[in-house]
Amino acid sequence: MRTATTIEASGGGRWSEQVDFVVEAEKLGLDICWVAEAWGSDGPSALGYYAARTERMLLGSGIMQIGTRTPVAVAQTAIALSNLSGGRFLLGLGVSGPQVIEGLHGVPFARPLARMRETVEIVRRVLEGGKISYSGTEFRIPLPGGEAVPMRLSMRADHPIPIYLATLSPAMLRLTGEIADGWLGTSFVPEGAADAYFRYLDEGLARGRRYRADLDICQGAEVAFAPDEDALRQMVAGRKKELAFSLGGMGSASTNFYNQAYGRQGWAEIAAEVHERWQAGDRDGAAERVTDEMVLGTTLIGTESMVRSRLRDWRDVGVDTVRLYPAGDTLDARLSTLARAIEIVRDIS
Repeated sequence: MRTATTIEASGGGRWSEQVDFVVEAEKLGLDICWVAEAWGSDGPSALGYYAARTERMLLGSGIMQIGTRTPVAVAQTAIALSNLSGGRFLLGLGVSGPQVIEGLHGVPFARPLARMRETVEIVRRVLEGGKISYSGTEFRIPLPGGEAVPMRLSMRADHPIPIYLATLSPAMLRLTGEIADGWLGTSFVPEGAADAYFRYLDEGLARGRRYRADLDICQGAEVAFAPDEDALRQMVAGRKKELAFSLGGMGSASTNFYNQAYGRQGWAEIAAEVHERWQAGDRDGAAERVTDEMVLGTTLIGTESMVRSRLRDWRDVGVDTVRLYPAGDTLDARLSTLARAIEIVRDIS
């Protein structure tokens, strides 16, 4: 397995610390650093800076929200970052959700599946270097009815740019299998992955006449090492409110793709209860419904032997790239955790 991590550049306001983390992570041998946008800083600005501060590591947008940019703007950004980094850029795209796209950016979230498919099609046409002419249900280039004619960019992509999709719903997973170079997944439980994720990815792969080897399965989770069982119990308890937020607070009151993913992996009843309590304002009650099994099942938290065993489970079900979110209250602590996890991944690979 390859190793990766995901950061948000603003990182709680610690800009310089995040730069130091990226630079030192490369020295540890990390293969990929993904940069998130969420509702914080934009990804491309930081990626350009990290490209100047690193030499070997791949850098990816993890993810760039397609509702906030036109497809051609996405392609322009991807080409610039790829050329600046000497071919080290991976284009990660996602639709986000209605809360961020409509609530923060003020643009419709409607028809995300069609928007994603057409965005990828247009981006790839731009990367080919020809004049851009496209007629779809979501995008028409040039815009009809005016004086415009098809154009091409004045710059070219000097290197291939793999496209990764961050998806969770069955329809989006099928699309990922059909058209993407990689899948950026989350809320992942190896024991439930076959029915929750891989069945839909494989259906998409078959539709595109492709194979599992054509798709980089990139999964992520927090990694933390507990020295003993008492420390582990405290770690697990401390993560329950974070998981409750994913199940109850991510997305809108009616649309939560994380909650649905947990439901498909055997926790539908609990996930529904957590969502209900969170939306009612009972944050503590929501966290109390989260079980130890849910925390341990979807993270890489435990004693070193537990983390090693869990990473083997990920490897055995088909994860190609593991995104490690290292725990730690300081930069040194995070890097120490990351170094330890990278070494384990190397050992079991």
